[in-house]
Order: sequence, then C-alpha cells, then structure tokens
Amino acid sequence: MKNLLICLTVLLLPATAATQSLYFPPNSGNTWDSISPQNLGWCQPKIDSLYDFLELKNTKAFMVLKDGKIVLEQYFGTHTQNDLWYWASAGKTVTAFMTGIAQQEGFLNIDDTTSQYLGQGWTSCTPAQEEKITIRDQLSMTSGLNDAVPDHYCTLPSCLTYLADAGTRWAYHNGPYTLLDSVIENATGSSLNLYTFQKLLSPTGMNGTFYPVGYNNVFFSTARSMARFGLLMLNNGNWNGNQIMTDQNYFSQMVNTSQNLNESYGYLWWLNGKPSFMVPGLQIVFNGSMIPNGPADMFSAMGKNGQFLNVVPSQNLVWLRMGDAPDSSDVPFLLNDEIWSYINDLDCVTSLSESDSSSINVFPNPSGRDGFEVSGLDAFAETKLVVFDLQGRLVLEMSTVGKTEVKIEHQLQKGSYVIRVRGKHGQFTKMLQVI
Repeated sequence: MKNLLICLTVLLLPATAATQSLYFPPNSGNTWDSISPQNLGWCQPKIDSLYDFLELKNTKAFMVLKDGKIVLEQYFGTHTQNDLWYWASAGKTVTAFMTGIAQQEGFLNIDDTTSQYLGQGWTSCTPAQEEKITIRDQLSMTSGLNDAVPDHYCTLPSCLTYLADAGTRWAYHNGPYTLLDSVIENATGSSLNLYTFQKLLSPTGMNGTFYPVGYNNVFFSTARSMARFGLLMLNNGNWNGNQIMTDQNYFSQMVNTSQNLNESYGYLWWLNGKPSFMVPGLQIVFNGSMIPNGPADMFSAMGKNGQFLNVVPSQNLVWLRMGDAPDSSDVPFLLNDEIWSYINDLDCVTSLSESDSSSINVFPNPSGRDGFEVSGLDAFAETKLVVFDLQGRLVLEMSTVGKTEVKIEHQLQKGSYVIRVRGKHGQFTKMLQVI
C-alpha cells in the first residue's frame, strides 16, 4: 500500500533576498527581537552546561545573535545588562574601524607615515628608520619597534626603540597601536571619543567611551553595545541600510590577512581558519587554525581576560563574552576555543549512524522548483524537518508524526540548501540542490 503523502505549500522569499536581510534593534530603548534557542535545535540542558562553564570561568556577560536577533543573553554575579565593562584589546577593533572612517573622509591615508601626524621624534629611531613606519604598520602590528622593552604599553619615545625595519617583523606591540588614537585625533582635529560618538556610536545606538588607563585608552561599554558592533561588522559596515563604512576596500582589508608574516591577523582583528598563526609575545609561527573549534570564516576581537567578539558571516552569527579569566594571557585563545566546543555541542541530538540514516532519502535531488520528497521517516515517532540556505537562514520548518514520507512543495530559488531531519534516533543532514 502506498505511503500517505503530506503536501505542504510554503511561500518563501527568494533566497537571494533572504541572505541580505538582518534584524537591527532600534537605536534607543531596550527592544531587541529574539529567537528561541529551541528553534535552532539547541537543548536547554546543554545551554545550562555552557552557562555553568562560563560562570566557572568568571564570565560577566554572554550573548549570542543569530540573524541579528538574540538567542542567548546571560549575565553572571552582580553584572547586569546596563553595566559597563572593559573591552581590553578587543577595543583595538573599534580603533581600526575609526581609522577606516577617517580615511574614507579624507583626513588620512593608511599608507601615510605616522610621523606626518605625530611629528618627527615620536620614537627613538633614526629619522630614516622612523620614516618607514606607516599607519598601516600600526594597524597590522608590523612597526618593527621592539616589543621586548620593559613596558610594551609605554608610548614615550624612550620606550619605542628600533628592532627591525617596518613591515619586516610581526609583533603584538601595544605602544605603537595606542598611538593610533593620537593619529586619528591629529588628523581629524577631534577628540577620539567625540569622533567615535559621531561616526559610530550614535548611528548604531551603541554606548561606550575610551578611558585612559595608564598609557592605554581602554574602551568600555555594555554587552549589548558590543553586540551592536558585531552586528555592524557582520553586515559589512552597514547599519540597517545606513552604510557607515563606505570604504569597502578598507573594510575587506581590515578582516583579511594584512601582511605575510601572521596570516591570522588583519587590521587589529584576529582571523580564524588560516594555515598558520602567531601569538603575542612569541616569534613562533604555529601551523593550523587559531581557534580549531571555531568556523573557518570567523573574525574576532579578542582582549585580555577573555573579552571576545566573534563574527561568523557564513552563519549570520555573532557571540560575545565579557568578564575575567583564570589566566593572564594578553589574548586567551584557549578560552575562546573552549567556549566554541560548548556552542558546537548545543544541538539536542547527535547525527544518525550510517545504518540509521541509510533508509532516509531525499528525491529528486537535484530537484526542480516543484518540490521534493523525504522518505524513510520513523512511522511511530515525531520527526522534525528543517531547511536552511547556505547562510544558515531557516527557510522551511515542519513536523510530522507517524508518516514515513513527506512531500514538500516550495518556491525556492535555484541554489544549494541544507536539509536536516531530526527524530528520536538522532539527526540526518543532506545537501539539496534546486535547479
């Protein structure tokens, strides 16, 4: 006897349009749309385990955004949604963004020599050595200045000594980076905080301030403001239709390898999925991806004590962590990777074994625009079927009980999709091509 078919007609936006849509919260107030983690197939006990781990690691705030909407938001101890916290070196990315804004407005060019804005003698180098250092070198950590001085945060000329020609050596050196703030101020004629407020904070609804801490200017904000910055970066510098970063060439350079010495470093952003990486304080090139558990296309703002802002374009995902950490490394890569291991395990079910999934078929595949069928489902249990586009956007979702075949009629655009079938025995994933 022929199995009963369930016909489901779903009217869908074209996939090309869907991939361009992100939610943006209003610039004022606390309204921010959310997505239930259960809609992503995340299991509450595993979320609780993630929160337990984060609390153990002295976390203050943790947020996950999907398509711009909040999936997870948790505060620990006495920290609240309205409390400010320091970004540490994760705030370097705000400086990188503001440098790009200053360039697009014609106040500077990153290939200009730094001396043009700080004056000759801002280092202890000879004039010829100093003249080789550009703003691009400050952004990419290739100034050639000695990072082994007693205080590598120091910005005095006596602390900025020659070690190698600019552009020939990568070293994580805070002193030359910090002086980018003065470059921006001298180029624009505005204070760093005022310029940042006018060009970044106000247009996106962020709050935040650079505070002087020793030689450093440290950025402080709420967790939600950090999330807004991540969402802006996810959308290529565009906030809800307002193209804040119009210099897309600079934006691309900022989040891609900036030099051939450390492949995992852009303009003050860390890059995942590269063949090799370097870490602060060492002149060793390590093979492999910087955050093995993280997606290959992820770029990250990372700072001391575990200040993280991770942006994943392929998944329309942003997550952040603020707080203290049990180690004192300048950039705690391992903690970031550990958190990813928990995030990767949030799914309620595991993949079906080969024997369990062999009976499940998707046909025809490739399919036309008239639809496809899924067969081999469990006749005695509830089965959930979801379809995502390659940007991780949910385009179809349904559940069925006691049926072994499902017919899907759709209006999907041509392209590739991921079909995920969940049942009591696990999960089956298959690529679908629509032609």
